[in-house]
Amino acid sequence: MAGSKSLVSRMLRAAKLDSNLYEEVEAEPKAINQALLVVIIVSVLGGIGTGISGVMAGQGGLAFLWGLLASIASSLVGWLAWAFFTWLIGTKLLKGPQTSATWTEMLRTIGFAYSPGVLRFFVFIPFIGGVIAFAGLIWSLIAGVIAVRQALDFSTGRAIATCILGWLIYLVISFLVGLLLFGVGSIF
Repeated sequence: MAGSKSLVSRMLRAAKLDSNLYEEVEAEPKAINQALLVVIIVSVLGGIGTGISGVMAGQGGLAFLWGLLASIASSLVGWLAWAFFTWLIGTKLLKGPQTSATWTEMLRTIGFAYSPGVLRFFVFIPFIGGVIAFAGLIWSLIAGVIAVRQALDFSTGRAIATCILGWLIYLVISFLVGLLLFGVGSIF
């Protein structure tokens, strides 16, 4: 299984935090298609879970569609932005002596780090669904640290700093875009 290039095998290896998987997809330009597919699978499952939550809350079928579309859009934009900011910070601001990576290498590794996010599907389960989805988020963040560490040839500490800075920049920008698009009342 360690050398398998099937999508499911790679997603399992990514979720197991297999550093060799992240090295493998970093070095394989064609893995960008699989990385994109991972993000889409995770976002669709998360969207289905969110949609089911909306329907269970009595918001109707439109809530299901809205949850699905919002999940897909936010996941794809989040993937692109997080990969860009971590690449920029890692190759410019926190660059180490061994650091050499392209944005597409970062896209591939971070795309696979989304794998544990399949747990977002279970968000609709009363009481524990949110906990399960949150666990998937944290697990994906940990996988992201490993992805960044491997892609940028960093120490774990430098990878953690890069991920946190990239994530914070992404959150600030997301907040500002939400503020511009939806106004202050919808955010607070």
